[in-house]
Amino acid sequence: MARHNIVFGRDQAVQNGANYNAPRFGNSAQAAPAQNTQWSSGFAQQGYGQSAPAQQGSENLEAMYARPSATGHDTGRMTMRDALNAITATLGIIVVVGFAVAILPYALSIVAGPSGAQAGLVITGAATLIGVIGGLVTAMINIFKKQPSPILVMAYAAFEGLFLGGLSGSLEYVYPGIALQAVVGTLAVAGTVLVLFRMGVLRTSPRLNKIFMVAMIAYMLFGLVNIGAMLLMGQNLRDGVLGLAIGGIAVVMASYSLVMDFEDVQRAADGGAPRKYAWRLAFGLAVTMVWLYVEILRILAILRGND
Repeated sequence: MARHNIVFGRDQAVQNGANYNAPRFGNSAQAAPAQNTQWSSGFAQQGYGQSAPAQQGSENLEAMYARPSATGHDTGRMTMRDALNAITATLGIIVVVGFAVAILPYALSIVAGPSGAQAGLVITGAATLIGVIGGLVTAMINIFKKQPSPILVMAYAAFEGLFLGGLSGSLEYVYPGIALQAVVGTLAVAGTVLVLFRMGVLRTSPRLNKIFMVAMIAYMLFGLVNIGAMLLMGQNLRDGVLGLAIGGIAVVMASYSLVMDFEDVQRAADGGAPRKYAWRLAFGLAVTMVWLYVEILRILAILRGND
């Protein structure tokens, strides 16, 4: 099945789960062969008619069965809790860093008036540029790195917080309230997709995945054309009605991407992927959420600019 993020296409552990056989009796299961060997050896030495070794082996088996089953922590397999913890930490870093950067123009304007606001806008502009470059670099490293790295995923989240915070703070100064509207819109879309996914209404399919990949390629090509138009002609093709249409399509694509992310998390947890892959899943979900927020923010900016 196609994946919206090539990192999942390279990780069989995320797609199919790790083919590990978890011990049934917790940590004591690894000692079971030794115990059984001792039992068999003693049984052979004592003779068939003697019951002492058999009684000892029976007691060992009863003790093993009485012990709790192995958990994800014991086996090193990822659970849904591991995935949720990694996702919460990653998105939490984005939100905290983004909020701290976004409020700088407003906070500095209270302290130093218009000059403080201008200084805040300079800072948000710098944060946006640093976030774009740092986010792109760390994203590429996370995508092509064979083993997931929590530090790199959190570094990506910090850079994306700078990017989103800087972008939101700049637009908030021009269109007051737009950042809150974008946050509410993003949460509304993501929450709706999650609820419908949990209800079994939204699911991926091979045909929809192909359509999604074609649409993604077209979306990226249009983005390159738009960048060329801005550099050569100073004209943004994503303004007006066309910009709203492209933004709406992008929100639908990001929503479908969320469904793919949720399926990846569920598949990895059910398949028993290694625990460390929870961070790769968190990275994939964070990429989608950043994309969704930027598209909603762009749509709101177009609508507010036409007022």
